[in-house]
Amino acid sequence: MGVTIIKKMPSSDEIIARHPLSAQGEKNVEKDRKEICDILTGRDKRLLFIIGPCSAWPSEAVLEYAKRLKKLSEELKSSLKIVMRVYIQKPRTIKGWLGPVNQPNPLEPADIALGIEYCRDMMVKIVEMGLPIADEALFTHNSKGFAELLSWIAIGARSVEDQEHRIFASGLECPVGMKNSTSGSIDVAVNAIVAAQHKHVAVIDGYQVETHGNPYAHLVLRGGETGPNYGAEHIHKAKAFFEKHKVKNPSIIIDASHDNCVVNGKKDCTMQTTIVKEVLATMRVHDDCRHLVKGFMVESFLKEGNQKVDSLTEETIDREGLSITDPCLGWEATEKLLREVHKTNGN
Repeated sequence: MGVTIIKKMPSSDEIIARHPLSAQGEKNVEKDRKEICDILTGRDKRLLFIIGPCSAWPSEAVLEYAKRLKKLSEELKSSLKIVMRVYIQKPRTIKGWLGPVNQPNPLEPADIALGIEYCRDMMVKIVEMGLPIADEALFTHNSKGFAELLSWIAIGARSVEDQEHRIFASGLECPVGMKNSTSGSIDVAVNAIVAAQHKHVAVIDGYQVETHGNPYAHLVLRGGETGPNYGAEHIHKAKAFFEKHKVKNPSIIIDASHDNCVVNGKKDCTMQTTIVKEVLATMRVHDDCRHLVKGFMVESFLKEGNQKVDSLTEETIDREGLSITDPCLGWEATEKLLREVHKTNGN
């Protein structure tokens, strides 16, 4: 192969042993997964909010955000189930920073061994706070050490057509959201849901195995090249695909970010608030939308906006909660939005 060996990686078991999850932490994950499943099936009528930084860096700011979100989630738990985005892997359309798991300091060379330690430690600390976490499955081969910490996993727009990711989702023990493709195609994502809900025979960790199928695989609408797709017409279109393919537990999460909040060719993170409110208004007048839409995904951090990592230095980079990837809502706008949704959701 055309590679240069840099160094041998520590095993997943070694990493886990250095950053263990307590017995209480394991119970937290089990409880949170069940509650999310109950929302997807309709047994729990609360709205699910998957909210947090576009990318989980730096850890100090991420942990500060987690502390604030945990406090707020306790106040609003009667109507909202809040899961924090702790995204440690970042897909790139062409090239760029791949997230803290690859490069824990974006201004220094990649160090995956250090990145795995950095991310495992950060994620364990948040779970131990009692706050459920979510991530995107970008690299399925290094999932051990992370997947057992997660209460929700996304398969991204660039991965949703990939058979390895579909089989991976089929074997997960937590709910998995399948995003529509970057083109905006909903039927591609529904095909992925169907694949994930069925059993598959594959090779995992040197064993031939059969996955059990994941009945809680569901759709995430994130917009696409043709524009946003959070309107009633898009939800009705998804419903028709669900019925055609006999999808179990048909559910939709609206991603208020990404191509759903692009204005004049540029992403406007403040539009996320408007999108959430528009969808909630739609749910009040369309029964199909009310029954199918189970929650939202929002990109949010301590500070509003973002900074471009390629142009930064150690002297100029903001480490106090300003995104180095996509722009995010600031904390004040985030808290206001969640409180407003809580108030209008029957409380």
